[in-house]
Amino acid sequence: MSKKITETAEELVTPILEELNLELVDIEFVKEGKNWFLRVFIDNETGVDIEDCGTVSERLSEKLDASDPIEQAYFLEVSSPGVERPLKKPEDITKAIGKNVHIKMYEQVDGAKEFEGKLLGFDGETVKLQVKVKTRNTEVELPYNKIASARLAVVFN
Repeated sequence: MSKKITETAEELVTPILEELNLELVDIEFVKEGKNWFLRVFIDNETGVDIEDCGTVSERLSEKLDASDPIEQAYFLEVSSPGVERPLKKPEDITKAIGKNVHIKMYEQVDGAKEFEGKLLGFDGETVKLQVKVKTRNTEVELPYNKIASARLAVVFN
């Protein structure tokens, strides 16, 4: 059910975002406690502000009300993905080259399932990452199809 709702929401929000020159980062429909939330994360090259989120929220809300794809009561939230933006699509990985990322794998690679470091490259099949092991930097290659989740990572020096 949740997948159908997010797909419907994506179909409804995409033309709105294209018109406003914004990109869809992610959509989730989740239950927290007794409340349901439809969350839409948007962004663009220069970042989004509260006005962008408000405009998308109003326009999407009208479309959702008209088509009524969600049976239960829910809260609609439109926001920026934040500084630890998820990297969902291959294009997101490519855009993140040179940045610090956090990657969780479905299965272990070199004895670990989580990696954090500088994204060095991505050829469509393999993600190359520079990670620190104890005191030295080393490179690790991760198969893209084994990545469970990836996001930008904030590093504090």
